[in-house]
Amino acid sequence: MKSIAVVGASLAGLRAVETLRSEGFDGDLHLVGDEVHRPYDRPPLSKQILSGDWDVERIWLTAEEKFDELDLKTNLGDAAVSFDAATLAVTLASGLVLDVDGVVIATGARTRTIGEPLGGVYTLRTLDDAQAIRAAFQAGPSRVVVIGAGFIGAEVAASARGLGLDVTMIEMAESPFERSLGAEMGAVLAEVHRDHGVDLRLGVGCAAIVGEEHVESIRLTDGSMIETDLVIVGIGVIPNVEWLEGSGLNIENGVVCDATSLAAPGVVAAGDVAEWPNGHFGETMRVEHWDNAITQAVHAAKRLLHGESVGPYEPVPWFWSDQYDRKIQLAGRTTGFDSFEIVNGDIESRKFAAIYGRNGTIVAVLGFNRPRHVMRYRQLIDAKTSWADALAAEF
Repeated sequence: MKSIAVVGASLAGLRAVETLRSEGFDGDLHLVGDEVHRPYDRPPLSKQILSGDWDVERIWLTAEEKFDELDLKTNLGDAAVSFDAATLAVTLASGLVLDVDGVVIATGARTRTIGEPLGGVYTLRTLDDAQAIRAAFQAGPSRVVVIGAGFIGAEVAASARGLGLDVTMIEMAESPFERSLGAEMGAVLAEVHRDHGVDLRLGVGCAAIVGEEHVESIRLTDGSMIETDLVIVGIGVIPNVEWLEGSGLNIENGVVCDATSLAAPGVVAAGDVAEWPNGHFGETMRVEHWDNAITQAVHAAKRLLHGESVGPYEPVPWFWSDQYDRKIQLAGRTTGFDSFEIVNGDIESRKFAAIYGRNGTIVAVLGFNRPRHVMRYRQLIDAKTSWADALAAEF
């Protein structure tokens, strides 16, 4: 290969170009991104940036001089708008066409929204989003309403409470994280937020955001109203695949890849946008976590350069979420779990490790302030340890 385009200039895109260079690729390497910023870290946006604990300079993923050493042809602020998988031609918003020999798709995902744009209503995905919400926090809103108690919503609520702001969090499910943690563990997290003063409304959704030019209130599906002048919508993300319409790639819940991250000859995908069969768990998945963006980007870049010899990509995904004084970590997959056990600590103190099983095998571990246990049980998940042996393990 003489030229490669990496489309997407966030974490996965950066790790892909770094891997291509470290694996010996010395041809033309294009990095395409829709934002004008060089790659930055997203997890601090909902925590340290919102709270004001960090300056923006701390979130760059690499120093400017190290970034320059990668010898990239950068097209930042010039999004890809179409792709032809047969010719590997990538067309950018500016009209520039990149004719290359290989493509890494790492375009990530964008936030879901509610209704039409309205003053005082935000989503959080980008650095610009975080800076705008931080300024809104500093202006002293009467009440912050967070719609959605997923990872981003819960972290935004925690950051707002840390600043002393009044917060109401709305969630359609009966407990936060119910779909990923199960109802019992979701209920534990709900109590953590209530203990810190969040007005948590569960089992109810947003029927309408009310206001002319600026939000004035939220009408809930149970008919109640919440007066507010600041709303953060955190109801999940959508993979950025629209630009691939008509490309010839298979698009479902993301870019469909084989077990090795290959989407088509000369095309691989990584990060939030990639959907692939993970043989370790026997299921097709698309993972929206920081660690997967790194490991899948490295794997995909090697697959592009070295072919099938790199083998399948079969990770044990994991993520973390910092909320108040709790570090919440989950490794593995809880889909369809049929066994559950607290293996260290207790729920009352909210310092514990719990494991999940499926068909007689450990498949996931959840930790509240138990990072060592999460990593140890993650090794058991990786080894496909039986449920009985996982219960018998002592750490």
